[in-house]
Amino acid sequence: MNKMVYFDNAATTFPKPNKVYEYMDRYYRDFGVNAGRSSYKLAREASKLINDTRNKLAGLVNYDKAEKVIFTPSATIAMNQIIDGLTWDEFKTVYVTPFEHNAIMRPLNYVKEKFNIKIEIIPFDPVTFALDVEELNLKFSRDFPDFIFMSHVSNVTGFILPIEDIIEAAEKYNPIITLDCSQSIGLIPIDITKLDIHYLVFAGHKTLYGPFGIGGFIDKSKIKLAEIIKGGTGSDSLNLNMPDTYPAKYEAGSPNILAIAGLYSALDWINELDVKNIRKKEIELTKILINKLKENDQVKLYLPENLSNHVGIVSCNLNQYNPNELGQILDEDFNIAVRTGFHCAPLIHDFLGTTNKGGTLRISLGYFNETEDINYLVNRLEELL
Repeated sequence: MNKMVYFDNAATTFPKPNKVYEYMDRYYRDFGVNAGRSSYKLAREASKLINDTRNKLAGLVNYDKAEKVIFTPSATIAMNQIIDGLTWDEFKTVYVTPFEHNAIMRPLNYVKEKFNIKIEIIPFDPVTFALDVEELNLKFSRDFPDFIFMSHVSNVTGFILPIEDIIEAAEKYNPIITLDCSQSIGLIPIDITKLDIHYLVFAGHKTLYGPFGIGGFIDKSKIKLAEIIKGGTGSDSLNLNMPDTYPAKYEAGSPNILAIAGLYSALDWINELDVKNIRKKEIELTKILINKLKENDQVKLYLPENLSNHVGIVSCNLNQYNPNELGQILDEDFNIAVRTGFHCAPLIHDFLGTTNKGGTLRISLGYFNETEDINYLVNRLEELL
């Protein structure tokens, strides 16, 4: 196979829908000006695009406050804005899951070093991935949760976390809850009105099938985060304080109009195709991949026991190979792109027992993969065993 076979969709979905490429090119050529900085027609068009994109994203999660969709350059920056914008002291206790990305863990570690907060890990069974509700309730009763940060979907295992169960267990303590939906929004139906959370973080370039350079968070809280990034907003310019209104309060600097145009078009594509149909195709491909990999006893899979709680991210190891070595062979000899190593997830490898193995080889599927891609990968792995 001459073309690259791409299985690194958890890092970024690739390719994007054709309409995303086409719309970005056309929009930047015709309307690539600075939004909200002038009254001429093209600037108004750019501002309208941003507002329309907010409305589409809010609609995707059934939220009626589009002004509380905050755009940032990435999910990582969004998470930093939330964490650094909250109020901390040495008495605060934070709960995270074993599945968290460094977009959460590194900012929290910084806060821990600065304020000496306590960080607790929500207990899961390392074999089945089942949430230990009894142990969690005990932990909550001993150390009340002030904050919970959790992924909706693990970027290493594809496990869909039981977020509703964690939220329910925490209900009487009223913690501030942030949900990282970088690996789920656009793939799994989300109704934010049914989730008792405060912030939902998104990444435009992953399951939303948009470009790099656009992410953000949806603010469902009644909290006013401190502004971490300050600067021009194109409005109220004589005021040396940041505006006190959404979204300008958290959106200093010129917006990335090209990336927002890409996200706008990607959201159109998702709405046309429907989230359920995107998910259906990925489920079908994932079943094929897992069943084929299970046929070989030299392959160790890291999966939840209940595969209905799973998306198309499959981590594995082959007995004879270090994952980095195997990834290099797949790339150089067969033109197959997978991700290897620790995947920016610092806690999960002790949980899975893969720290001393060099992490895992991660195969992550996207809408544009086909069965023939899976067959090609599996056949090449069999050649190496």
